[in-house]
Amino acid sequence: MPMIDADGCLLNVSVEGRQSGETVMLSNSLGTTLAMWEPQMKPLTQVFRVIRYDRRGHGKSGVPPGPYSMERFGRDVLAILDDLNIDKVHWCGLSMGGMVGQWLGANAPQRLGRIVLANTACYYPDPANWLNRIKLVTDGGMAAIADAVIAAWLSADFREREPQVTANLKAMLLASPVTGYIGCCEALSRLDHRELLPKISRPTLVIAGRHDNATPIAAGEMIRKAIPGASMTILDAAHISNVEQSHAFTDAVIGFLTQR
Repeated sequence: MPMIDADGCLLNVSVEGRQSGETVMLSNSLGTTLAMWEPQMKPLTQVFRVIRYDRRGHGKSGVPPGPYSMERFGRDVLAILDDLNIDKVHWCGLSMGGMVGQWLGANAPQRLGRIVLANTACYYPDPANWLNRIKLVTDGGMAAIADAVIAAWLSADFREREPQVTANLKAMLLASPVTGYIGCCEALSRLDHRELLPKISRPTLVIAGRHDNATPIAAGEMIRKAIPGASMTILDAAHISNVEQSHAFTDAVIGFLTQR
């Protein structure tokens, strides 16, 4: 996996799948690594070249001191594409990855084809949740929030049916560097993409989870209404819908990205 330098931060990147044709770039949620996309990799790589990466502060990427911002995350993506000599990609981002996709769609539309924004939001009117989370992690590390985050990520039914998948995601969360996680939470506490959304001109699919309390259907509908021509799909899942409803998620993404 290449390490790409973005403004002094080394980013861990994986490129898999077809060597020609279209490329799709996947962007993770807060507290996960590029491994969260494993359920999608086999079907996606049969159709596309697939780029995955660890956001700064996560996984095997560097953990520079903050502050972080959505613009910085977006420019990290552009640095990856420039380094790989790739002019344009389809985008699929979940949660925080969807927020980065919104910034890119408005500020670098020439680099994107189709856009999938999954289980995400464009605005947090009250930063208290993120400020409280920062305090918990500062005082008690990732273990202080792990159970509550997993309960938000996956429905109770799924956690009962798939204990190993649940344990794997929890381990991924617990391994997140505290400094990087806090830096991302600080960026989320300032999130407001409402003025960016009408500027997004690329075909866009919004995916929401019926049981997602972190970024509920109303948050997805707010995005859909603001982006010209956007469509929306609702899955029977909580927040990490690409894991909880992996087949339905993958079908929706491939179906949308291959539309002509």
